Order: sequence, then structure tokens, then C-alpha cells
Amino acid sequence: MKKLLLKPENVHKGNLILVNKEYPIQEKQGSYDSTLVNLGIRDSEVMMDYVAAKELNRIFTSLACGNDIVPVSGYRSSQEQKQIYTDSLQENGRQFTEKYVAYPGHSEHQTGLAIDLAENSYNIDFIRPNFPKKGICLKFRNLAANYGFIERYPKNKTSITGIAHEPWHFRYVGYPHSALMVSLNQTLEEYMVFTKRYIYTEEPYIYEDGQRQYEIYFVPMVKDEITLDLPKDLPYQVSGNNFDGFILTLKTAG
Repeated sequence: MKKLLLKPENVHKGNLILVNKEYPIQEKQGSYDSTLVNLGIRDSEVMMDYVAAKELNRIFTSLACGNDIVPVSGYRSSQEQKQIYTDSLQENGRQFTEKYVAYPGHSEHQTGLAIDLAENSYNIDFIRPNFPKKGICLKFRNLAANYGFIERYPKNKTSITGIAHEPWHFRYVGYPHSALMVSLNQTLEEYMVFTKRYIYTEEPYIYEDGQRQYEIYFVPMVKDEITLDLPKDLPYQVSGNNFDGFILTLKTAG
């Protein structure tokens, strides 16, 4: 067996952290900087978390999409998010801004795990870029979950996410969680509730994709530190949910 130590501050770290109106970013300003890399797509200056960037580039390579898809906005500092929010209030009004721009400290873009994409065109709207459900953009959507990405703010889920439908906004959560969320038609908010059914030390949720098998558990943060005894030879992932626990994933086959 191998031991995994989880500390309270780890709850706010990982690919599955929930950042929305209710749960703000808890990490200090600049804490994500060490994980950021330039996407290297179309001479873009857009930055993302290095794992998310690697998987996004893998999708682009698989699609051979060249200049057809443009990365519009990835990581934003707290200062950048404040400026975007303030500018939108002045230019578009409060109703529009609250629908499409997250309040500073509550934006996924500040984690480096989110990316806004656009179909390449002469004029690209920074806040609402066009990313239609057809052509190369549809092909991207069909591949996204295989590489750990979900469409974060789907249609008819605004009452759950607190953000209007944004077909251009994708969030890296990691595989197999991306594929499972798509199969269950769940947002990240709904998935956090779903995972709590499968408490560590009890029965896991078992996800199979035909080649690989995973066990998924929720680990409540109930004391100062938690030590997990994991099977020595099984690959694992662990992520905080940003409020009260962790999602542990064991790859058991494949």
C-alpha cells in the first residue's frame, strides 16, 4: 500500500474544483502562475494550466484544424478579470454582464483550467465569441470529452450554473470525469452532488469505457488531515472540490 496525505488547503486545488457564484477561488493571487504555459497555437499569447494546454493541443493536432479555431481567452489574473468585468458594466450594462462575465474571484479563467474558443473570422467578440455546433467546431465538441474537456455552461442549465449558455467556454476537468459528465448530462455543479454518493471506504462508482476501468470516490474533509491507504500499483488522481472534500480516482484496468 502507499499513503496519500490530504490537507485542508488541498481542497482548493485540482482539476475538479468548482468555481462559481457560490464558491470563489481560494488560492492566493499568483498561486497558479507556476503551472501556466503558453498554448503555442496561432502565435497566441493565451495561457493555460500546463496539463489542460497539453490536452487542448492534442485535440487541435487530432483535428488538424490549423487556423480554423482560435483560442480567445484562457488564464486571467485577478486584475484582468476585474478590468473585464468593469469594462463590460460600462459598455454592456449590468444585466448583460451578470449573464456572461463572472464576478472577479469567481471566474474559472482565474484557475487556468478554462478556455474560450472561436471559429476563425474577421471579427471575434471577446466576451461572446462565435463557436457554432457545426463544421470544425462540432468536431471539436465531439472530441473534447475524450481529452478531459466539457462545455461548462450548456443550454437549459443556467439555473444551475448561474451563467447563461456559453457554447464557446470549455473547462478542463480531466478524464474520465469529462466523459462521465457528458454521459450523465451533468454540469460540474451536478457532478459534485453525484460524487458524494460514493464515499471512500464504501462502494465506488465504476466507470468503464471499453478499454479502461476507473473507481471514483468522494473523500469528505472531516478533520485536519486525512491519510489514505491506496493500492501500490494503481495509478490515481485526486482533486479537491473547492469546498468540502476530494474526488479520488483509481485506474483499475486498462
